[in-house]
Formats: sequence, C-alpha cells, structure tokens
Amino acid sequence: MKLRRLPLAATAVAMMISTVVAGPATAQGSGERLYPDLGSSEYDAQSYTVAYDYQPGTTQMASSVDIVAQAEQSLSGFSLDAVAKQVSAVTVNGLPAEYKLDNTAEKLVIIPKLPLLEGLPFRVHVAFTADRSLQPKAPQFPEQDHFQHWIPADDGFALLGQPDRSHLFFPMNDIPSDKAVVTFRVTVPSDLQAVAGGTLRSKKTVGGRTTYVYTTRDPIPTDVAQLAVGHFTEIKARGPHGLPVRSYVDTPKAAAAKTRVGLIPEQLRWVEEQLGSRYPFETYGVLGIRGETNVALESATLSMFTADYLADPSTQGTAVMVHELVHQYFGDAVSVRTWDDMWLSEGHASYYGGLYASVSGGPSFEDFIQRAYEFDLGNRPQYGPPGRPADTLDVLGGTNAGGAVMLYGLKKQVGAKTFRQIEHTFFERYRNKSATTQDYIDVANQVSGKDLTTYITSWIYGKTTPDLPS
Repeated sequence: MKLRRLPLAATAVAMMISTVVAGPATAQGSGERLYPDLGSSEYDAQSYTVAYDYQPGTTQMASSVDIVAQAEQSLSGFSLDAVAKQVSAVTVNGLPAEYKLDNTAEKLVIIPKLPLLEGLPFRVHVAFTADRSLQPKAPQFPEQDHFQHWIPADDGFALLGQPDRSHLFFPMNDIPSDKAVVTFRVTVPSDLQAVAGGTLRSKKTVGGRTTYVYTTRDPIPTDVAQLAVGHFTEIKARGPHGLPVRSYVDTPKAAAAKTRVGLIPEQLRWVEEQLGSRYPFETYGVLGIRGETNVALESATLSMFTADYLADPSTQGTAVMVHELVHQYFGDAVSVRTWDDMWLSEGHASYYGGLYASVSGGPSFEDFIQRAYEFDLGNRPQYGPPGRPADTLDVLGGTNAGGAVMLYGLKKQVGAKTFRQIEHTFFERYRNKSATTQDYIDVANQVSGKDLTTYITSWIYGKTTPDLPS
C-alpha cells in the first residue's frame, strides 16, 4: 500500500529568505525532486567542525558548529537546514549576524552584517543547544519515517541521518551533492568513549572529562556522518596496503564480535580486486551499537551495525558487511548528485554484496539476481523505477534491486573485463565528487565503445521492468 504524502510546511521561511537573498529569488531548496525544500545551491560547504558537551541524564547538549563555505552567488542572506532546542548566537566572518530558527520549516535563516560575494569563502559560527529528544518526522513523508535518528542508549547515542535527517544533529547544507570535511569535537565523562568517522586527532582529559577530536581526511556527504558515545571496545587490524582497520563494538558484545570483525581485511581485499581501485578513505572499520534498531548504515569510514549482528558467530549473512563497504566507494566517496541517483549507491552495493555472498557459501549469484528481478517486477508499478523513487522508503529500499540487475545485464553485454573498466573509470573520475545517472551512462559508452544509453535508461527510468538479461 502506498503511503500518503503530506505537504511541506516551509512557506514562511521561503517568503522570509526571498526578501534577503540578492539576485533572483532562488530562496530555499536545491532542486531535489523528492525533498524540494532541502538544502541550498547558493553556497558550497567545505567543512564542518561540530562541538558537543555530552552530559549523562539529559538529552540536551551545549553545542556549536563552525562552517567554512563558498558563496556560489552574491548573497545578503542564506539558510541552513537545522532543528535545535535553541540557537544562542550566530556570526558570519566574525561579525554578529541576524538569524531566525524555524523548527517547523527546519531552517536556520541567517542575515550577515555584510553581503557575501560570489566565489569567495565565508565562515559561519552557530552556538546552539542540541536536544536528542527532538526527532521530528521527515516533513515530506512523515508516516514513513520509522527510524530513531538520534539512536538512544542508556550510556550515550549514535547517529542515523539517512536520507534527510542529518540536520537534526547540527545546522548544515543537508544534500548529498554538497560534501564536506567533518570534524567532531566531543567532551564526555572519562568513563565513556566518543567514536566518530575519520581519524582520532587528539584525546585530552581534564577534571574527569575527556575531549575527543575526530576528523575525516576527505569530504563526505552529510547523510553518512557518524558519531557515537558509549562504552566501546576497540578492535584493531590491518587491511590491504597497511590500511588501519579500527572497529568499535559495544563492550559487552566485543569479544563475540571478533569473528565477524576479523573478516574485514579480506573483505577489503575482495572489493578492491572487484573494482580495481584502492579503498578510498584513510581508515575503515565498523561500529557496533547497543539497541534494537534493525538497520545498517554506510557511515563514512565506520559502517554502523548492531552489536548483536556483529556478535553472531556464523559467517553466513556477512554479505551486508560488504554491502556497506561498497557504499564507501559508491555513496560516500562518489556521492549521488540527487536522491534520484540513489541507485548508483544502492545498486552497486547490492550487486557486489550479492556477488560476495555467492562466493562465500551463500546462494548463487544467479539466484540473487532472480530474486532482485522479481522484487523489481512487484515494486516498480507502484513505487516507480530506480531513478524516480516515489518516497523515502523506496529511496532506501527500492533502488537496490533494479540497479543491481541492470549492472548484471551490463556485464553480460560488454564482458567482464570491460565492465570492470567501466566501474573503475566511473569511480576514479568522480571520487570525492558527486555523480548523476547520465555521468555513469557517459562513462559506460566511452569505455565500451557502444551506445548503452537505451539499455541503461530502460532499467533506471522505465515504467515497466525490462526482460531479465540472459
């Protein structure tokens, strides 16, 4: 049954921004079809530095974010996606700015003292109170937002921002095409640990409280930023080329998780062989969190699972680990330009996850493809093709199958060697950038020397499922 859509409650903020933005009233929204009021194309975020002061016994945290961005046009005002308990101060380039927080529209509108000039960088500081109890449903599809995005635990929390909820954590430009370097500076009681994506840059304890600083080396999409606070045990290993593999598992489950976590170095080698490209980030590992959430997330450099899943001693069912690992390439290092391009992320992760399962004792790859084909047959008439998902749940679940079967058929058409070269070329060309479906088509045509446009578009945009490739 297709779920009912509700209109966005953003009219007031749109009117407000249109009065302060210089030039045409491009106001709010970055052009996303599914989430038209999300993000902004008026500036390009370069980095976020987020500070949290975590105190047990309360959901509120004294917080701040420092943003470095570049104006894509001259601006006398701009907006950030944001939900917060309150905002206490905003500066732009060191000068106090006017601001208005609207949690209904999920926007923080900022009017700097001096206009921002096209092509020049600017700096924003926002002091705010983050409240982990503020978990409003996604405005566009509220009845489909079944997740807790501030994932709670009795000794901390973790983050789950996909697809459009990361701005609950801190003010940002919350669109997958605008990637940025992310730093978390988190202060916790000294008996707890803070864990985040990227590399631990410093750790300092003063007066019974410890401050952890993690920074990603590379720009990442906002939806895969990760931070967790709790009692974690670190499990270290080395991957290919000496890659640091650092996993963190909820301490009571850590010993049992060592078997599955120990598979990661070989999984890294297998994925690198398939794609012909080295793992794209400076570190990798998994995060095993406490709680009953039944989801996995491709958090950049630190894929998130439940600790119970990682503690399963069997090697069956480990394809999901490879699924999230492949997302580090497709989805994280190469982000999608819009959520309509999500098949580039989910289709690739599903394809290689199914292939890995077939070579590690699971069902045959042909059986996997047959099941994916049957899923697409049933899903597409109601929820649309992979390149035009109908709603939030289809973005996260309906883009997998059709994308995977398309890749299977593409390999059949061009041969294994050319297919591998298409995948390698596409990844290397758009690494640390965002990409569209057309970008993938262009690479496939160029590398193969064939016009594959009709084949690919029939799978990604066709109203009916094409015949199963033979």
